[in-house]
Amino acid sequence: MNESQLIRELEFASFPENINLIEALVEDLKHQLNLSDELEANILVSLSEAFNNAIIHGNKLDPNKIVKLKIQLINNEIIFLIEDKGEGFNADSIQDPTAPQNIDKPTGRGIFLIKNLADRLEFLDGGRIALVSFVMNS
Repeated sequence: MNESQLIRELEFASFPENINLIEALVEDLKHQLNLSDELEANILVSLSEAFNNAIIHGNKLDPNKIVKLKIQLINNEIIFLIEDKGEGFNADSIQDPTAPQNIDKPTGRGIFLIKNLADRLEFLDGGRIALVSFVMNS
């Protein structure tokens, strides 16, 4: 049976400096859930990138639009849902930033990092919600 626990539910205005709040949140989660240093670092980078995308690309830096963060624990998986109020996007249209023709392009690296650091990355609600999850080792 899956045991689901809501850890936190937060809202942030779309100011770029609010990305700095993620560091304190992840530090708090590290202590609350006894996360390893490596897992803490992977979560910090992934959440920072997801928030950056939500604030800049989703909400277009509109301070009247919020970014919602929901953190759930299901068994040994910690799930982050990052929701913006933007128009969404087609995740399949994101090109590989490591491909030679994309090396000099300034976009696509955040999602690439998240895909490589997280255990799971999904886009829901037309790309307005990023689900980023990590399996915690027991």
